[in-house]
Amino acid sequence: MRVGKGGTGIIGPVTGSALGKGSRVNHETHHHYHGVAGAQAVWPVTVGTVPPPVSAPQPRSAVRAKVDAARARGGPVVLTQVLSGGGGVGKTQLAAAYAHHAQQEEHADLTVWITATEEQQIITAYAHAAALVQAPGVGGSDPEADAQAFLAWLATTQRRWLIVLDDIADPAAVGRWWPSGRPGAGWTLATTRLEDAALTGGGRTRVRVDTYTPQEADAYLRERFAHDDAAHLLDDHAGELIKALGFLPLALSHATAHMINQHLTTSEYLVQFTDIRTRLDHILPVAADAERYGRTVAATLLLGLDAVRATDPTGLAEPALHLISLLDPTGHPAILWDTEPALQHLTEHRSPRQTPTAARDRSPSTSTGKPRLRRRLRRGSRKPDSAEIHDALRTLHRYALITHNPTDPLRAVRIHALTARAVREALTETQHKHTAKTAADGLLACWPDPDTHPDHHELTTTLRTNTDTLHHHTGEHLWHPDAHPLLFRAGRSLLNAGLHAPATTHWQHLHTTSERVLGPNHRDTLTTRANLAASHWQAGRTEEAIELEEQVLTARDRVLGPNHRDTLTTRTNLAASYQQAGRTEEAIELLEQVLTARERVLGPNHRDTLTTRTNLAASYQQAGRTEEAIELLEQVLTASERVLGPNHPDTLT
Repeated sequence: MRVGKGGTGIIGPVTGSALGKGSRVNHETHHHYHGVAGAQAVWPVTVGTVPPPVSAPQPRSAVRAKVDAARARGGPVVLTQVLSGGGGVGKTQLAAAYAHHAQQEEHADLTVWITATEEQQIITAYAHAAALVQAPGVGGSDPEADAQAFLAWLATTQRRWLIVLDDIADPAAVGRWWPSGRPGAGWTLATTRLEDAALTGGGRTRVRVDTYTPQEADAYLRERFAHDDAAHLLDDHAGELIKALGFLPLALSHATAHMINQHLTTSEYLVQFTDIRTRLDHILPVAADAERYGRTVAATLLLGLDAVRATDPTGLAEPALHLISLLDPTGHPAILWDTEPALQHLTEHRSPRQTPTAARDRSPSTSTGKPRLRRRLRRGSRKPDSAEIHDALRTLHRYALITHNPTDPLRAVRIHALTARAVREALTETQHKHTAKTAADGLLACWPDPDTHPDHHELTTTLRTNTDTLHHHTGEHLWHPDAHPLLFRAGRSLLNAGLHAPATTHWQHLHTTSERVLGPNHRDTLTTRANLAASHWQAGRTEEAIELEEQVLTARDRVLGPNHRDTLTTRTNLAASYQQAGRTEEAIELLEQVLTARERVLGPNHRDTLTTRTNLAASYQQAGRTEEAIELLEQVLTASERVLGPNHPDTLT
């Protein structure tokens, strides 16, 4: 597997935030080295090019404290810190800060900076360093032998040194090239996107680098604008913008440069950024690469995808990533991957060429001379099992495209919002539409019934946030030919939970969308209007509820007829609103109409008929017509005992 970055021209995993990677020339990437055996070493020695300091650097105190603590625990073997994290979080920036500190404050005799995506890069840099420090045994003709001589020199020298292995893409490539030395003489710092246990053997400590903290992101934004005399572009929406950018150093760097270049306030930029029609490459353009990173943000975030395609043994990782990109970045339930829609999606989009079976099928058939495709196709149509799905998610986790935590069943899979956006932007329209429906079907299959049970509270909360995210990212894909049932399920869940404010927002959004996409008299539009009325009623905004319910009743009377079940339900709800508003006589009139219709259509003992009779009794009682209320309730009690039994909850009520 060939992966790399910067001047190598090889595509692969990247580390760090917006540093000068793409434009710099690193001596260690050349497949030759310099130095004459026997010449006098000139100290201090630097091999490779340490990235220059970036604008508005942040101290990253919490991360540095972990690195410093790990370094301080060093013994006979140099303790190597492995900084791991996704693209753009600032790993290379931190490593560069340590390199500059080693040169300027600790007066290190030797600093070696290596882009370590391939073994040959390490060998070449070590051989070059061996010649410059005049390591014993350097001959100048065998790079690998000279690199070994350099490691031997590091192990015994009293000189102070720092080796930085930046962007390790393959643990095997660096396996035999980890330096060791005398206590206190030097240390090694590595950066990688990989979550691989092979990198933490030999006394090495992994220090995970996440995005900026909110405080660091805010400080960066203010310092960066102040540096360019552009503080006037900051306004009250700076915090929202920082959150929208996911606190990602790389994105903050590009965004601030773009705002300064275009003279956009944070509010103006936020409007453009949150518009799902705007692509990352437009809102975080290469022209805003003030730190000479050399790649678009989208390309940086997805560099690990090539390695995933090359190493995924299941063929499931990429279709899984497509599904994940449409869901809540803060996580979705693990049970989603057990649902029929998710399994079908993975089955249909599995990449069979990644499987061992597919590799065997490339051999020619002895009878026809053509590739044997039958087993491969059969393999591709087989539903994946849980072990294969686990392997696919771990592959994505290993290359820092997602975070997979099997111990958290409610939010087992997380993804950075900008990584998810980059994945979505790479989908074709057909892929986007299909994956949106799959995600909606899968979330709906996860929904517990009843969702009001206390044991289901956290699950339903997670499902609702995922539904909101999915709807936001999929445009109108969930509205053809009709509204997807998931959208209604999430809204009813909010009403059932008594969350009237979020319910109002949810149903208002659905109603607006349904009117625009399906038309004002479509059945789904009327349903969203009725549920919006219910959320108003629940919040005590009775007059608003009445206005909407009267509109729905008029439309359903006309479109569905007066005796349709939906029409009768609307008339019942309007009666409840009238009663809440003190318009008791109007409520009674509506309920008497509903009772007559339900007795005729459903029969006198149907549960809906009994419910209507109970509601009418309550209205009679409120109107002071107690004898009539008693008569109705006695009828309900007799029927309930006969139909439901004497101990049924409805009978007791």
